[in-house]
Amino acid sequence: MGHQVFNIQEVADYLHIASADVKLLVRSSEIPFERMGPRCMFRKQEIDAWASQRILGLHDGELTNYHRETTRKAQRFDEEESVVRTMVQPEFVVADLTSKTKAGVIRDMVTLAERTDYVVYPEDLLASLQERERMGSTALAGGLALLHPKHHDPYTVDRSFVCLGRTVQAVPFGSPDGRTTDLFFLICCQDEKLHLHALTRICMMCYHTSVLFDLREAKTAEEMFDCLCKAESEVQQCV
Repeated sequence: MGHQVFNIQEVADYLHIASADVKLLVRSSEIPFERMGPRCMFRKQEIDAWASQRILGLHDGELTNYHRETTRKAQRFDEEESVVRTMVQPEFVVADLTSKTKAGVIRDMVTLAERTDYVVYPEDLLASLQERERMGSTALAGGLALLHPKHHDPYTVDRSFVCLGRTVQAVPFGSPDGRTTDLFFLICCQDEKLHLHALTRICMMCYHTSVLFDLREAKTAEEMFDCLCKAESEVQQCV
């Protein structure tokens, strides 16, 4: 599956965008592709990494539209459309991480992920997270980061899940606004389409609700989990 290739229409369907938009991205060399004679081909692993980075950089209207499309796609295939209620549990949330460096946060988030009992190869997960961060920080403005592996291999985890850690002390994590980060989501999915949907949903929650403020005000992990559920319900009503 890692060597799968797409044509223009297939990659457009995969990314929930119009084929005309893919052609524009090709002309401007903004998307990874290869020429095979007169045709453009797209390697799945390269598209997966590119798509995740693209979502992190989407602006308000673009993010809203993309979230609407990924949600409709999930509903169309009768997939579970909720992210928080199906991928997060209260015990997957920690309110007092003591990490003080970027490397420490990544290690501690892998340790938190191991508590889910869904991680098959924690060393591989750690390596993939580190590799993804070397491509570019997953930190966003507002003091949050959306950690995720570079590749989404089914053998790495038994099922898809999301963890959330809040550090006692905000740490430098490469945020585009130059500020420190204290809220860290870890998104581990067996399927790339689910990953893109979860990534988009969490971005929407963070930028279209008060969840970042609420998560910082929450006293316990259980309260933080309740904040996530409330925020997801709000964005679902906007689809």
